[in-house]
Amino acid sequence: MAMWGLIVETTTGSGDRKHIEAEVLAQVRGERAYALARLEKIARNYRPAHPLNHKRRRLFRSGDGFLLVVDGSWQSHATRFTLAELLEDSAAPAEPAAPAPAPVETAVDADGVPKRPSWLRRNDLI
Repeated sequence: MAMWGLIVETTTGSGDRKHIEAEVLAQVRGERAYALARLEKIARNYRPAHPLNHKRRRLFRSGDGFLLVVDGSWQSHATRFTLAELLEDSAAPAEPAAPAPAPVETAVDADGVPKRPSWLRRNDLI
């Protein structure tokens, strides 16, 4: 199952200091449609810091996410919400090791019948 990053890129600052900053809001494991629905909910509820006085708010859907454009008194600010599949993470926690399979019992009784059939994989039958 794929791991999806819910990413927001938003305009911060104003004037000559206006720039874009990106942040991973969450990571979701599952189907793409589920992750996209989670991203849409975030985009609909997002309230950007800029502009201070909102005159108009428009939310657009694109192939991999959403674009929020908020018009202020003087300037417009854009916030992009992107869904992206996580391919690599250098700081990801280590995957838990799979448990070693139980050894298969091959001992048989005097009649040649296994004391513990291997398909049971139960230790309490010995």
